[in-house]
Amino acid sequence: MLKAGSPRGAPRNARLTAVDITAPVLRLILRRSDHFLALKSSFRHSWSRMDTMVWLGVFAIVSSGLVHGELESETDSRRLPPPEKLDFGYVPAGVYETLAHYEPGPIGILFQLVHAFLHVVQPNPFPHDLAVTLAKDKFTALQREYQKVIYYELGFVVCAALGLLFTVLVPLVGLFFCLCRCCDNCGGEMHQRQRKNADCQRGLLGTLLFSTSLVITIGVLCAYASNQTLSSQVKNIRRLVNTNMRDLHTFANDTPMQIDYLISQYATAKNKVLYDLDNIGPLLGGRIHDQLDKEVHPALNQVLNMAGAMRETKEALENVSGSLVILKDGAGKLNFNLSLVRTSINRTLNDPGCHDEDSDATTAQLCQNIRQSLSQLQISANFTRLPNVRPQLEKVNEVLKTDLSEVVQRGYSALNDTPHLVIEQTRSVADSVRILLDGIGKNITKFSKVFPVQSSLNNFTIFLSHAHAKIEDYYPDIDQMDFYRWAACIGLCCMIVLVLAFNYLGLLCGTLGYDKHASPTTRGCISNTGGTMLMAGVGFSFIFSWVLMGVVTILFVTGGNMEKLVCEAFHTRELLKVVDTPYLINREWKNFLPGYMYNDSELDLTVESFYSTCKENKGIYSALRLDKVFNITSFLNTSTFTKDVVDELDTVKIDLRTIILLEAEGKQNLLDFSEAGLSEINHADYLEEVNKGVTAVDLLSYAGELEAQTDLMPRGHLQSSLKGHIGTLRQIHSQQVVSMEQGMSALNQSMRYLERTSSDLPNKVLAVLEAIEAAQFLISQNATNLVRQQSKKYTATIVGYFNQYIEWVKMSLLEEVAQCKPFSNIMDTAEILSCSFVADSMNAFWMGLGCSTLFLLPSIILAVKLAKYYRRMDTEDVYDDIETFPMKTMEIGNNGYHCERAQGIPNPMMTSIPSYDTMNRFPRASAPPRHIDW
Repeated sequence: MLKAGSPRGAPRNARLTAVDITAPVLRLILRRSDHFLALKSSFRHSWSRMDTMVWLGVFAIVSSGLVHGELESETDSRRLPPPEKLDFGYVPAGVYETLAHYEPGPIGILFQLVHAFLHVVQPNPFPHDLAVTLAKDKFTALQREYQKVIYYELGFVVCAALGLLFTVLVPLVGLFFCLCRCCDNCGGEMHQRQRKNADCQRGLLGTLLFSTSLVITIGVLCAYASNQTLSSQVKNIRRLVNTNMRDLHTFANDTPMQIDYLISQYATAKNKVLYDLDNIGPLLGGRIHDQLDKEVHPALNQVLNMAGAMRETKEALENVSGSLVILKDGAGKLNFNLSLVRTSINRTLNDPGCHDEDSDATTAQLCQNIRQSLSQLQISANFTRLPNVRPQLEKVNEVLKTDLSEVVQRGYSALNDTPHLVIEQTRSVADSVRILLDGIGKNITKFSKVFPVQSSLNNFTIFLSHAHAKIEDYYPDIDQMDFYRWAACIGLCCMIVLVLAFNYLGLLCGTLGYDKHASPTTRGCISNTGGTMLMAGVGFSFIFSWVLMGVVTILFVTGGNMEKLVCEAFHTRELLKVVDTPYLINREWKNFLPGYMYNDSELDLTVESFYSTCKENKGIYSALRLDKVFNITSFLNTSTFTKDVVDELDTVKIDLRTIILLEAEGKQNLLDFSEAGLSEINHADYLEEVNKGVTAVDLLSYAGELEAQTDLMPRGHLQSSLKGHIGTLRQIHSQQVVSMEQGMSALNQSMRYLERTSSDLPNKVLAVLEAIEAAQFLISQNATNLVRQQSKKYTATIVGYFNQYIEWVKMSLLEEVAQCKPFSNIMDTAEILSCSFVADSMNAFWMGLGCSTLFLLPSIILAVKLAKYYRRMDTEDVYDDIETFPMKTMEIGNNGYHCERAQGIPNPMMTSIPSYDTMNRFPRASAPPRHIDW
């Protein structure tokens, strides 16, 4: 097949055809080379003429192939690559600063603990239906749905009830506890009974109180860290708001530039169309050429093959003519030489040794046999009766005066010139399309100015500036409120810290001032101070704990519900689904967002879809369904822009009747070749004579037999003479018979080739001419449909560039132009401020504060019990042996120091006190030991 789009010269297959033609000729020459070499040795001058003619023919054929190759290289240089997909580049995208993601750091562990605790308290999923019902009725349905509310809030209700119970009972218990101690009960009596395990109990109580104080400390530290975290995060509000505002300004400023970029990229499609118009020849003409080549190339190939057959026929006729002359001359010489040999042998056989009476009978018989065999020494083939092929050779030479290959090349060139023909015939259409392209570009620019994008964005920018200014006005109030909140939280923490301070100081003083040799009434001042501090901590615990628990309960109910109903619902999008509930915000609007923006609540646009689309950083056009306002599909309709271009390209008319595949000269050349008389050659006579052989008997065999008979003769003149004749026969065979055999072989091959070529030659030529006529008819008469089909494909390619541009614009508007990530960032920022900053910190604060408050209860109990072991008692249990150690009573003087005195005696002395005087011996002591147990 011809290579598509080649404007001139033969295509690749044409070159291959020339090589294919050359190959058989070379093979024929190689097959005959051995015979030609033999002929050359005998007939040098004849061979030189034939050698020159053959190589001239080969050079002509190879040169034809090289011409095809040169034409093909020129064709490749004219061929253009197929059109590729258009590259419109990337829409310039704005860089948004806001990172709507919050990492709390190490305190995040505390936040996760709070979330886990809230999940245990409230494991129920978000009550979507209940929330929608309450929101629709503006919470008037709470009376009907209170059971569902209580069921959902059951965990919070139970915890809040326990907190309220704690808040109410603790001050009451503290009041009664104080009254009880004032009555010297509930551990208020300043007497401590002695026990053997007192040291163990004191150590255990101290350890438990210290552990409890550590837990309370950890809780206070968590509450303090949460309070500080919230204060530091409040300072980040300004940064988050500023970055969001800057992103919105970037969104407003970059959108016009992005739209201008979309409009400017029309030049890419336009330039590609102009490129195809400038190369309409290789593109449209190349396609037409490819389709025609499928039918035309085989026909031209047949003609080219026939041209090669003409040259090979000429060579074969020259070989036959030359070989025939040589063989006739050689046959005459061989016949003459064989006659001389026969005469000489007859003369030798007349020797007396063959027929004398004295001769041997065997010798005579041998001579008789030799004489009878001499008739075989003659030539077998009669070349003189074969007619000469000179008339046919002259006709073929006359035919070859017209270079049929060159005529075929002109046909190839005419066919390959189709692209240039298309260029010339479509020049006016291409100019008209160029004018239309400029008009389309102007229309696109004009239509883009119709919609008030710039004015809307300017108004949006002004709105942002005013909103930002108003937000800036709130920053001082926010900072002041945060300071008050921080101070209040610090005050709450200080309440617990005060209790912890008394606990730690009491433990420190009690431990350092403890003396194991001192009795309860003789304990030191430091130890007594430690016990007093522990009791002071108990008092402050009763004073502060109910206040702390009340605050914790309020914060727990508020922050816990905020986390479960707002924060978690936002993360799972349940909150957005509630907002998107049909007819919730406005009973006349199915969907709030499109109803508010476009007054069309039936439009499938929800807050959740808007948030999700912007979260993926897609265009505002797809996020807000702006096709409701500006339908880009109807505006960017391909037919709107390309109708005039298609109509203009449909007017393309291409006339291919100027393409002539084979001129009349070439057709006549083929007819002359068919009438060259090749069929008149009597191939059978030639082949008959060639197959006979050179001589009637093989001279070498005959010489061998003659030599065998001669060897049987006695030595003498007869034998030596016959030996000489045998050598002459062998010399004739080597010098004449061998070369003639080679000539006959070459003649045989040439004649067989001529027989094949001349067989039905007129019909073969007629078939070639019919193929050429059919191809010519296709080009001249039936190419209209082909041209129309290829023109439609070319038009579709041109329209395809516009389609690519329009589809790219649509996709860019949906994905890349005015990317609405700032709007989802605003919602995420609001979630970070309310949940990550406020709710998490507030929840962590109440959790730490609540944990500390709860552990104040065991701290009260342990501190009260441990104070007994640290404080100095008014009385004590003393156990003395009555026989050896009279008992004495230890009292504490008014000055607080120990003093010893006997009962009623100014100086201490040993006295015996009756066992029944328990009131004086053990005042307010319960169950004193009996006298017999002392």
